[in-house]
Amino acid sequence: MRNLSEQLTQYAAYHRDRRNILTHFVGIPMIVLAVAVLLARPLLAQWGAVALSPATAVTLLTVLYYLKLDLRLGAVMAALMALSLWFAQAVAAQATAVWLTVGVGLFVVGWVIQFVGHYYEGRKPAFVDDLVGLVIGPLFVVAEAGFLLGLRRELQQAIEARVGPVRDHAPARAA
Repeated sequence: MRNLSEQLTQYAAYHRDRRNILTHFVGIPMIVLAVAVLLARPLLAQWGAVALSPATAVTLLTVLYYLKLDLRLGAVMAALMALSLWFAQAVAAQATAVWLTVGVGLFVVGWVIQFVGHYYEGRKPAFVDDLVGLVIGPLFVVAEAGFLLGLRRELQQAIEARVGPVRDHAPARAA
């Protein structure tokens, strides 16, 4: 298994244009919420206020993976994923039309935003070459937010040493 720096470096190689990263700050949370919403409806078990759904299982597994990669970022991801799960369960309790509209709407709009970012980047999304990118994307957004706040400079420097710094614009495409 690749460590945190290797995972984020692999993902960052597809995300060096600042505009692309900014679209990911919007698109990825929308997609995470959409998946949670769509997976929260089928209940596997219910214990009082605690609902066990595919969304609960996916959230637990991804949080455990994030914690294994890094305790600090994993803890932030655990809090964000818990909020996503709470939102998803609230939406899943609504009428079917509301549940589907919110879930599918977030999913479609989130992906459109992602593809706009990759147009700016001039490169396909990371998950096309490595499906793990679908799990690393949310962690990448949290790490990038941390970098903007001046946190985890050693991690940012390790990533940039391998793939270069974030650019204001993608390099010119070859004609």
